[in-house]
Amino acid sequence: MVAIRNIPTLDDRREISTGQRDEFRDNGHLLVRGLLSAEEIGVYRGIILEAVKKQGRDRRRLPERGIYGRKFGQMVNLWRVDEGVRRYVLSGRLARVAADLLGVSGVRIYHDHALLKDAGGRATYWHQDQYYWPLDTADTVTMAMPMVDQSIEMGMFVFASGSHKNGTFWDPKLSVEPDSAYRKYIRENHFPLSYAAGMRAGDATWHYGNTVHHTMANDSDRRREMMTITYMADGARVAKPVHKAQVHELNAWLMGLPPGRLVASELNPLIK
Repeated sequence: MVAIRNIPTLDDRREISTGQRDEFRDNGHLLVRGLLSAEEIGVYRGIILEAVKKQGRDRRRLPERGIYGRKFGQMVNLWRVDEGVRRYVLSGRLARVAADLLGVSGVRIYHDHALLKDAGGRATYWHQDQYYWPLDTADTVTMAMPMVDQSIEMGMFVFASGSHKNGTFWDPKLSVEPDSAYRKYIRENHFPLSYAAGMRAGDATWHYGNTVHHTMANDSDRRREMMTITYMADGARVAKPVHKAQVHELNAWLMGLPPGRLVASELNPLIK
């Protein structure tokens, strides 16, 4: 166990260039290299994996764990139960990148998400994160950071470039399966597909909530270890849920705040 005093602080500013901002806003996703050093991600990897292990042993359910609890190596809102993870998730360095990319003065946490995909793990379906979120803003962004060096074979995020510009596509009234509908949507709109050729531990991809994406299968013999953080612009308000998944999200991650209320619950701190 790493003593709190020995955990690296991540409160310095990492500048995002105008070119990177433009790329993100045009494509809907961006790869940023070296956001954490090898030493920093090494320390935080140990902290995050220990927190995942501890929560996996804990039979008590966190009230906000919801559908993600202990499923496929996934853990959500570890920052709520571990001080070391809290320092990572609420770090100023990462939050300022999120704010710079969105072009806003400040961001709040929607949730964190530890994703561990074992060797042989299947690909995820195509989707847009924003579809699930009862928010009145599209100024949302998710960071995905591998905690170990990651090759293509380990299951990269794949993004449909430019797909965020059309807003949220999926309609719950549609009768076809979402994955099939998104594949057709990508083909019909000729969205180019993009993914990193490789990532080092401490690199990170960033994507808008409305960017259509999925993750590849893990065809390697190693576990893919990744930590994600989803941010939203400060000042976002709760939207009225329009389907069952948004009702769940409202109760799990926004503490059941009524529509129209500022998203400012204790689960959604402003990062300064």
